[in-house]
Amino acid sequence: MAPRSPFPPYDEQTALQKVQAAEDAWNTRDPERVALAYTEDSVWRNRDRFLTGREEIVAFLREKWSRELDYALRKELWGFLGDRIAVRFQYECRDAAGQWWRSYGNELWEFSADGLMRRREASINDVRITEAERRIFGPRPAAERGVTFPVW
Repeated sequence: MAPRSPFPPYDEQTALQKVQAAEDAWNTRDPERVALAYTEDSVWRNRDRFLTGREEIVAFLREKWSRELDYALRKELWGFLGDRIAVRFQYECRDAAGQWWRSYGNELWEFSADGLMRRREASINDVRITEAERRIFGPRPAAERGVTFPVW
């Protein structure tokens, strides 16, 4: 496993870097690339699903992005302490029928000493939106990095 800087313990600057790196990776919608940020035995809770290890993470992400079309994500640092970071996030996507969704959530992250995430717990709620209500269009532009994204 290749280490992933920045490494814990996190301060505000390094926690912000970690959150932006996660947002950037997830916006690629590349399961193999995203999974490299997690330990080989990483443990996840995503909504009502429980996963262990990179293979399960890759399979989960492939399935997720096969049904969550035009997925675009924003993450925001909520708090940090030592080897843990809390984030809030929003993403938008559409389903195969063309219905748009905005999903709101919170994640708790725990990292190993080499900067890989060993635990991720995500709670997520979905809201139907119209295409006209969309606010997230692709990856975050450079000018918006570090800018708080409004909840609604």
